[in-house]
Amino acid sequence: MTQEQVSSPEIGEHEVELFQLLIGGKSTDALSGNTFDTVNPYTGRVWAKASDGGPEDVDAAVTAARAAFEGEWGALTGFERSVLMRRLGDLVAVNAERLARLEVNDSGKLFREMVGQMRAMGGWYHYYAGLADKLEGRSIPTPNPDYLVYTTRVPVGVVAAITPWNSPLLLLTWKLAPALAAGCTMVVKPSEHSPISTVVFASLLGEAGFPDGVLNVVTSLRGEVGAALAGHPGVDAVAFTGATSTGRSVASSAAKNLNRVTLELGGKSPHIVFEDADLRAVANGVVSGVFAATGQTCMAGSRLIVHENVHDELVRLVSERASTLRLGDPQDPATEMGPIANKPQYDKVLGYLRTAVEEGAHVACGGGPDDELGGYFVRPTVLTGVDPGSTVVREEIFGPVLSVYTFTEESEAVRLANDTPFGLAGGVWTKDVHRAHRVAGQIRAGNVWINDYRVVAPSVPFGGFGDSGIGRENGIGAVDEYLENRAVWVQLSGRTRDPFVMG
Repeated sequence: MTQEQVSSPEIGEHEVELFQLLIGGKSTDALSGNTFDTVNPYTGRVWAKASDGGPEDVDAAVTAARAAFEGEWGALTGFERSVLMRRLGDLVAVNAERLARLEVNDSGKLFREMVGQMRAMGGWYHYYAGLADKLEGRSIPTPNPDYLVYTTRVPVGVVAAITPWNSPLLLLTWKLAPALAAGCTMVVKPSEHSPISTVVFASLLGEAGFPDGVLNVVTSLRGEVGAALAGHPGVDAVAFTGATSTGRSVASSAAKNLNRVTLELGGKSPHIVFEDADLRAVANGVVSGVFAATGQTCMAGSRLIVHENVHDELVRLVSERASTLRLGDPQDPATEMGPIANKPQYDKVLGYLRTAVEEGAHVACGGGPDDELGGYFVRPTVLTGVDPGSTVVREEIFGPVLSVYTFTEESEAVRLANDTPFGLAGGVWTKDVHRAHRVAGQIRAGNVWINDYRVVAPSVPFGGFGDSGIGRENGIGAVDEYLENRAVWVQLSGRTRDPFVMG
């Protein structure tokens, strides 16, 4: 990494660090020599520069990943991979504060959240380290006693990962940890809006003792580079997190090479609140679900479907808490909500708020930018007077916007919750244990919380139905996304059989 002087009339003159690509264990400039700025969404100032990689850099990164896979990394046993992964998990914990600061600078998320996330993230590498040495095949009985048949589980190869701007390191980890356990190598393209923490994190693999080329990073400002990576003929699998529309393009690119793909996409997740629920607990859970992380999370609980008898009181409680949230500097431990991560997303959120009002929604609180703070701050917003056909109910906003509407019967609540092309998450709030499990079992979503919201763990599968994606991350089964099953037949009799009759 190098330092270069940057001068502009907007930001003044100050030192801005340049973060290079990481290919084959070495930091390197993009072959084009180009760079791009990354802007801190709180200060509005350029705080770092990244190398602007191109398709030719993707070629080099895939070549390095292939060399590691077919070379030193591929020769390691699962026991040896496990040792390295535990070291990496320890290093993540040691560097948690540093990594958190980088993510805050890039995305505007709260330091109080990101430092906790980084400290917990090492647990993913420890968890999958415990699986790396347990990838067993099995012996399979056959009708013909002349054969011994067994299976082995082998890594799929080189994985292309494309990660979003909202939680770049955690969502990379959900891909990388099981891929490493399986024995794969990886090339990652982080979002152009938050690329820096990924480059710094990748350097920790070298510190942990991983061979060069196991993880390669190509940062780029250009969308064509993500497409080049997803469709690269040297890639064996693709893992993507991001918008549903982009996910379709990624899947199409992967399909041209007949590569497997995992997609963790968008959501429009519901809270179902019954009249017997603890409304103060609900209000806290709703705030966590849609205003934490400034609503910029795929699992955001952005639809509040509440029994008509408690609608007014719950709206009052949520609005009361939302209107007192402390907005400000995300580095300040007292701040409760930071800015929108980038200007395109800020403009998108404000556009949805204008549409909501035009369609007749009532703004119970918030409803626009924070005029005092300026920048990319949007006040936490609660909208009532919407219905299942409202734009803000149908489409993912990815911002601090909650839409509230009512039901009267349990069956209606389930129908409204499932009235969406998405199926990532959902919450059920009730004191009735029978109803809690009954309703949770009817929600078409990959993740359902009862009397809580927005909880994840390395051991629990995460993913969605419908437009929310394909495949699952986390949990034991995530390793299977990065493994092939090989069947081996051993002829035991020593006899020569008729070559024209299948054995």
